[in-house]
Amino acid sequence: MKYVLVTGGVVSGLGKGVTASSIGLLLKACGLRVTSIKIDPYLNTDAGTMSPFEHGEVFVLDDGGEVDLDLGNYERFLDIKLTRDNNITTGKIYQYVFDKERRGDYLGKTVQVVPHITDAIQEWIERVAKIPVDGQEGPADVCVIELGGTIGDIESMPFIEALGQFSYRVGPGNFCLIHVSLVPVLNVVGEQKTKPTQHSVRGLRGLGLTPNILACRSTKALEENVKGKLAQFCHVPAENIVTLYDVPNIWHIPLLLKDQKAHEAILKGLNLLGVAREPELKEWTARTKVFDELHDPVTIAMVGKYTGLSDSYLSVLKALLHASVACHRKLIVKWVAASELEDIAAEEAPDVYKAAWDCLKGADGVLVPGGFGDRGVQGKILAAKYAREKNVPFLGICLGMQIAVIEFARSVLGLHDANSTEFDPETTNPCVIFMPEGSKTHMGGTMRLGSRRTYFNVTACTSAKLYGNVNFVDERHRHRYEVNPNIISHLENAGLSFVGRDETGQRMEIVELPSHPFFVGVQFHPEFKSRPGKPSALFLGLIAAACGRLETVLLDNGHVKRSVSNGMSNGHTMVRMCKNGGTMKLANGSINGVYRNGNGVHF
Repeated sequence: MKYVLVTGGVVSGLGKGVTASSIGLLLKACGLRVTSIKIDPYLNTDAGTMSPFEHGEVFVLDDGGEVDLDLGNYERFLDIKLTRDNNITTGKIYQYVFDKERRGDYLGKTVQVVPHITDAIQEWIERVAKIPVDGQEGPADVCVIELGGTIGDIESMPFIEALGQFSYRVGPGNFCLIHVSLVPVLNVVGEQKTKPTQHSVRGLRGLGLTPNILACRSTKALEENVKGKLAQFCHVPAENIVTLYDVPNIWHIPLLLKDQKAHEAILKGLNLLGVAREPELKEWTARTKVFDELHDPVTIAMVGKYTGLSDSYLSVLKALLHASVACHRKLIVKWVAASELEDIAAEEAPDVYKAAWDCLKGADGVLVPGGFGDRGVQGKILAAKYAREKNVPFLGICLGMQIAVIEFARSVLGLHDANSTEFDPETTNPCVIFMPEGSKTHMGGTMRLGSRRTYFNVTACTSAKLYGNVNFVDERHRHRYEVNPNIISHLENAGLSFVGRDETGQRMEIVELPSHPFFVGVQFHPEFKSRPGKPSALFLGLIAAACGRLETVLLDNGHVKRSVSNGMSNGHTMVRMCKNGGTMKLANGSINGVYRNGNGVHF
């Protein structure tokens, strides 16, 4: 097994996840099998109990693992299926060691960070690296490891020590370290400054790790004299210093690495030059050009609770992107804070209220994503009502599906106090209830998680056609509440159709409104399995309906002719924040080489 470690220095948010994903893609293009591991130094056992404002979205895997969103990057880029153990946290490692100590596995020894914690980290990496994730038998050829945080962080120290020991143990021909660092440009003098990277590399070397390759983030390509200075002071050959400068489309980054022969430096460090082929990226290059040239817009209003941080809905954004590229449309996302659609907003901030409704009414389609808590719920209900009554394409995911059911019960059935017991435990008309198998005392890992099967009981429905007229689908779930099975007959008699259910037939998975052009709600999260060139069927349906192509897609069994296979665009996606009466365009650019959000730029 060969290992590539990606670390970061100077500041957070440089794009280690982008770099790790691009390296994995480049090595895969060389004919190698690749797997990935993300190390998060926080004490949480997993990301499941963390607020999206803290760390972005929680990505859910097939096995029910609630993990860091970077694993979503890896899955989308490499088209693989990872496991919960591919995300290592300090909490997991310490729990593993504590359990061994309680069993008496250490035979009375004093349990310490070194060697017991560091040994556990190394054992975990070696074990997980051998798990096949690409559908083939046997371990991968290369494991790309991303170490979260920044070199020098206190919480990272046990991992740094463990990786230093690990690199010595596996040997120089089996380990390659890529350090992502910042080379800022001071506006006053316009000069690229190398001191931050020099200090970062010095700190890394002082901790027992020596970089083989430097990946330097900057606003423009590094000048030759700057490369020479970095090579001299960081002890890295000039040919092993690559620039990750600002590009209009993040999909240019693997091409940047290839053009600078980063793959040759990696393969040389891993003694794979005679094994791997030249990277085959012709299709990738062609797709990148196509994405840059998309211009016909499709506008989607995203009505959510966490609109202040786009990473909160990262996989939803990518799924929308995959579908819009397949439909040859330039995606424009209008963020609508759900609470700003509510009547109380009209009283307290009328300008904000008007701007939010203008955003909603100006969209070609409406999407209500998942979420927790009662803030903004009434606004989401109003958005669903608007989409239903005005025949605007609508997709509700998880809570979004439950919201659509509550709205229908209130508006059509006349059950004005219809609600979810999550928001009103005393409601006399509970449309959404707590699942019997759920835990009300423990939060972490107690939801209905991971891949579950949904059976279509109405084969002629829109969703089944989008999935290719199959009898069932396997999608990933993350929820504690479900539609109350006792009211299903009343809702269906009034016009709703629950076209997809679980294996028992009692748990509702997909709801449609047959009289509507496209009104779909799903209990699962289809965004987690969307891939470039293989967009989620339901997101494809939403985008196709929003741009007037749904019938064409349905006639072609859920496919779009002229779609671009296995590719997506990021840099030219326009994201507009409808908030406080204004419109903000969030570009995917950077300042001094630092990507715009604190969690880095993600694919």
